[in-house]
Amino acid sequence: MTEAAGSFRNGIHVLPVRVYYEDTDAGGIVYYANYLRFAERARSEWLRHLGIESSRMMKEQKVAFAVKWCAMDFVKPAKLDDLLAVETRVLAIGGASLTLEQTVRLDGADLVRMELKLACMSLDGGAARLPTEIRKRLEEART
Repeated sequence: MTEAAGSFRNGIHVLPVRVYYEDTDAGGIVYYANYLRFAERARSEWLRHLGIESSRMMKEQKVAFAVKWCAMDFVKPAKLDDLLAVETRVLAIGGASLTLEQTVRLDGADLVRMELKLACMSLDGGAARLPTEIRKRLEEART
């Protein structure tokens, strides 16, 4: 697994993310909405690391994940050139949903804490149960 895909430590997926000029406001502080982008990248790499590629899931299983709910707590700002760590871990797995905790950290200090609920959706837009193989891989990631 390449470093670009992140790594697992104690059941938590960690993705390094560098803050670039495009991520910041005029003062060099990360614009709040960009934390959602960082989290999305981390979730995508976390799933890929588990062998769950979104494109393959859509093609073979005819399902995709969609964010149903998200809560964010902004603790401290990130700044231009910071090397952040976006951590992702599973909190709960439901029949057709998944609850995750994602934390953006800098040198071990929490900057942003997020809790998200992802819905498993059929490609026609309705709710769908998690496919058995995907559920199995998600359960394994919890341990």
